[in-house]
Amino acid sequence: MKTRFKTTPLEKSWILYDVGNSAFVLMVSTLVPIFFQSLASDAGVSEDLYLSYWGYAGSIATLLVALIGPICGTLADRKGFKKPIFVLCCLVGILGCAALGFAWSWLVFLGIFILAKVGFNSSLVFYDAMLPEITTGERMDTVSAMGYAFGYIGSVIPFIVCLVLVLFSGKIGLSQGTAMIIAFLITALWWTLCTVPLLKRYRQTAYVERTAQPVRDSFRSLARTFQKVKKQKHIFVYMLSFFFFIDGVYTIIDMATAYGTALGLDTTGLLLALLLTQFVAFPFSILFGRLAARFDTALLIKVCILCYTGITCFAMFMTAQWQFWTLAVLVGMFQGGIQALSRSYLGKIIPAEHSGEYYGLLDICGKGASFLGLMLISAVSQATAGIHPVIFGIRLQNENLAVGSLVIIFAIGFILFCKADRLNRERLQSQR
Repeated sequence: MKTRFKTTPLEKSWILYDVGNSAFVLMVSTLVPIFFQSLASDAGVSEDLYLSYWGYAGSIATLLVALIGPICGTLADRKGFKKPIFVLCCLVGILGCAALGFAWSWLVFLGIFILAKVGFNSSLVFYDAMLPEITTGERMDTVSAMGYAFGYIGSVIPFIVCLVLVLFSGKIGLSQGTAMIIAFLITALWWTLCTVPLLKRYRQTAYVERTAQPVRDSFRSLARTFQKVKKQKHIFVYMLSFFFFIDGVYTIIDMATAYGTALGLDTTGLLLALLLTQFVAFPFSILFGRLAARFDTALLIKVCILCYTGITCFAMFMTAQWQFWTLAVLVGMFQGGIQALSRSYLGKIIPAEHSGEYYGLLDICGKGASFLGLMLISAVSQATAGIHPVIFGIRLQNENLAVGSLVIIFAIGFILFCKADRLNRERLQSQR
């Protein structure tokens, strides 16, 4: 008889960090852009420039993390380095989040936002790299999925408090600016409290020995890792496949608000749709973790990629608001699953003592990919301006065609992942 899955105290602490940092993610996806728009408008910045500046800030933060992630990840593999660097990144993210409400201009706000996002994203490199250390290979899929699951549902708790505070600020005698300051402080405090248990319990158990010049040797080790990945075809092809299919996932997440706006949804409707996605993602993330205990992880990832391809096709023909809510449910069903299983799949095929290096490289793929989907959508949207083909009796706009182009990315990712899985199976068979 199969025993019930019970998490250890260390696993619970690791999961709890996802609950904490996900509150910041939800704020960045919803209230932060609205607050920045208010600051920019008050300063006389046009709407077109506001969007450009916001996009530039996100790109700068993404680029910085893509550059420093692998280097810090390699350094963190040295004995005694992973936890201190993780703490430093957390502090940058948490303090940046708390300081956002005190920005006196839109430019200062963007500068603080970049620092906060760099701290947040950098902390995830080390957080992910802890996974092979805090659990076993057999439990890795389930624990990874539970991290995403409770991150989705847990982040809703402070977010609802902040949302009520901001929407009803006038009725409780607060200005909207003061309400936002409190909201940022609540989010930072939540993030801090959820981080403390992991800092108390985590001890680095997989590492390479510290050298006399760790920084210089980390650069050398990173170069060797690049060379090893090229030779380890199963890892190289997997990271390449991850670059494509996770790009499609991130692009759908990033563009959901803009796409909903094009359909005529108001701000409140978008926030509620995003909340719905969080609630749906919680049980389905846990479900995928449990399915991974019975079925092959690679098979489940393939199912998720194919389902996301179907979601993209559905989004392409979307014309009504009820369809957007349906899209929110569908995304929630597979979002946590594909992210969690992708993270744990890498943990199974790499050496644990070099997890920081490999997850740093994976972070390059994830962050680098976020440019590709947005560029593709922008290029297709611009190229098809004025073109309105009728397919299945539905007259499509250029926005529909742009979203539909993501099918190409998912198809490439699926083909490459199938090859990576085949290479990994051949490797395992040769070792027997």
